[in-house]
Amino acid sequence: MEKPFWKTKTLAQMSQAEWESICDGCGRCCLNKLEDWETGELYWTNVACHMLDGHSCRCKDYANRLDHVPDCIQLDPQMIAELEWLPPSCGYRLVNEGKDLYPWHPLISGNPDSVHEAGISARGRSIPDTGITVEDYEDFIVKWPGEMPGKKRARKVRERG
Repeated sequence: MEKPFWKTKTLAQMSQAEWESICDGCGRCCLNKLEDWETGELYWTNVACHMLDGHSCRCKDYANRLDHVPDCIQLDPQMIAELEWLPPSCGYRLVNEGKDLYPWHPLISGNPDSVHEAGISARGRSIPDTGITVEDYEDFIVKWPGEMPGKKRARKVRERG
């Protein structure tokens, strides 16, 4: 049996389609974060970019997102190792670290909704940033986006699988 491409290629070697498929669609990276300038500590909020569709956890206009949100970070293979704010469950981060994808990742499960069914995504747990000022973000600090999802959730998907 042939190994899947994410186990045989580096992120830089992947085709555009392969690269895009590494994203599990959790939407966690589209949540706004705060950084303490003195300590460098990162704080996640449940305030999502207004371009994030709260149900699909995908960008509403991915191809043109930089037109809507000029400071949106367009990921590339070189920056993955440098970005400390990528969620620990992020497919790009995992592949870059030589780890395998989780059972609920759509490339493993074959189901694009498995990330939501496993409770990994931002679906139902985020609010759009529309009308919320950056000064108010600290009222929306949460821990779950920066934490590793529990094994119990991943097991549920594997059992359904």
